[in-house]
Amino acid sequence: MNSQTIKETYDKYIIHTYNRYDVVYDQAEGATVWDTDGKEYIDLAAGIGVNCLGYGNSEWTGAVIKQLNKFQHTSNLFYHEPGAVLARKIVERSGLNKVFFCNSGAEANEVAFKIARKYGNTVADIHKNNIIYLNTSFHGRTITTVTATGSCGNQERFGPLTPGLIQIEANNIEQLKEAVAQYNPCALIMELVQGEGGVTALDQVFVDAAVTLCRNNDILFIDDEVQAGIGRTGRLFAYEYYGFLPDLVSFAKGIGAGLPIGGVLAGPKACDVMVPGDHGSTFGMNPVVCAGGAVVLDTLDEPFLAGVREKAYYLRSQLEAIDEIESTTGLGMMIGINLKTRDFQETAKDLIAAGAIVITAIDKIRLLPPLTITYEEIDKALEVFRKVLG
Repeated sequence: MNSQTIKETYDKYIIHTYNRYDVVYDQAEGATVWDTDGKEYIDLAAGIGVNCLGYGNSEWTGAVIKQLNKFQHTSNLFYHEPGAVLARKIVERSGLNKVFFCNSGAEANEVAFKIARKYGNTVADIHKNNIIYLNTSFHGRTITTVTATGSCGNQERFGPLTPGLIQIEANNIEQLKEAVAQYNPCALIMELVQGEGGVTALDQVFVDAAVTLCRNNDILFIDDEVQAGIGRTGRLFAYEYYGFLPDLVSFAKGIGAGLPIGGVLAGPKACDVMVPGDHGSTFGMNPVVCAGGAVVLDTLDEPFLAGVREKAYYLRSQLEAIDEIESTTGLGMMIGINLKTRDFQETAKDLIAAGAIVITAIDKIRLLPPLTITYEEIDKALEVFRKVLG
């Protein structure tokens, strides 16, 4: 098919839930993409933070193909080595106790909610099932996770929504204290670095207060690291910057490096709450995806993550030197760009047309480049920014 036929086929046969940019991917390598017309782009979005090792990583591809040649799937009623290897690696790296694997970030947050509510209903001293979330949050698109998503708005379109989810303002300690006193929650969920909600890191003092409230009131702290986790911020998980261990950590995106996988890490209070029959996932812990995930974790050692932090500093400092860019936000390779005068949505289209793949968040340009992006590729992208933004 040519590009026009592909787009027409999408329009005819696919439910219209996305406003797509006018690019038809054809092939890619590293952080560089070519469309069906042969035009080159530097990818600063990585499939919304998924392709953390870029395109064509030989070790990841080799591991995936090797497992495909053995067997592609078995149910969770049986054992397999790739699942055991990935579970051990991510649990030991995280500092938590156990992991459950599923297919996506939204599903991972659903699992975290179920663990929290069972904990509140059966383990905690007082029966409780409310969950507090932030007004700038994004936790998924299922009915329950969209209920707990403050950044999308118009949630009532999908009503009735899941009860027992309480919204508070991000970084508002007094409001958090009031909600804890009034609603006696079983859990608090937050993204330490807001993704869809504006690529903004939460204030340390707010997170510290939340951790203290959770510990003093037997509340599970759920850290949503679907976007910020797996090296995106220059640490394996963003909670490392904040100096504490959450009770539950949801993750996805980068761990699959392009294939669908998500999961929940659980600490000592939460790791044995669920028992057989409480939850399941047909495709969760797929051996092919797990084989690739093990390569991701092996790649993301400390020297590699130090390189991510260095490249992020270079990219942000060069961006901030462009006059039209007012400021940047985020952590590591999770970057939000505030513009001074230009419309962010039109600017995103202009940047893509000029050869830099970007996405948006609220009112910002958002960058989530492959963690393996080279300085040469960064410089090419910066040339596009300077050209478009003058």
